[in-house]
Formats: sequence, C-alpha cells, structure tokens
Amino acid sequence: MSKNLIRSVHARKFKITTNSKHNYPVCENILDRNFSPEREGKSWVSDITYIATKEGWLYITIILDLFDRKAIGWAFSSRMFASETVIPAFKMAKLNRLIVDGLIFSFGSRSSICL
Repeated sequence: MSKNLIRSVHARKFKITTNSKHNYPVCENILDRNFSPEREGKSWVSDITYIATKEGWLYITIILDLFDRKAIGWAFSSRMFASETVIPAFKMAKLNRLIVDGLIFSFGSRSSICL
C-alpha cells in the first residue's frame, strides 16, 4: 500500500444520542402528519441535530411554526441537555410567537404535547 501511495480510510464511530429503552411515558402522535395548519401558532415542530467541530460536538435545536415554516426559536449547546437545548429554544419561540389555545408542539419524530 505504501509503495502505491494507498491509504486506508477510517470511518468515524457512530455516536448514539437517543435512548429509546426507557420507562418514561410516551405521548401519542396528535399532530398526525397535519403539516398545513390553518393558522399561526397552531402547530410547532422541533428537532435536535449535531455537528462535529474541532472543539467537539455542537448540538442545535430549532423550532418551526408549520403555518409559515419560519424558525421561531433555536439554541446551540455543547451538551445535549434539555435545559441547554429545547428549553431555551422554546423560550425564544414564545417571545417570537404567541401561544394560542390548542398549540401542538411536536419534538423529534413521534412525540407531541398540547398546550
């Protein structure tokens, strides 16, 4: 390999960030794929992603209002704790949009809560 200037490629290790084996209650999916609400503030969706940087992992939480698809809240963190990701993003979203009766806040791929 060295004679032909060939190097092996090392794949990065996959980092598991979701704990699906827990005893916490799981909410029913009340959003039910209704991605076109009739008014602003009716359905908010959120997710967390992460990016590898030179200084470590950067976690990003974004909240969108499905009515106009605008990002109304976001947060960046070096650790994936709700107090540093979801809660600050939700607080920003509350500053940018009024919460109306019956707001559906869906986070991740299957969880929803009604406010």
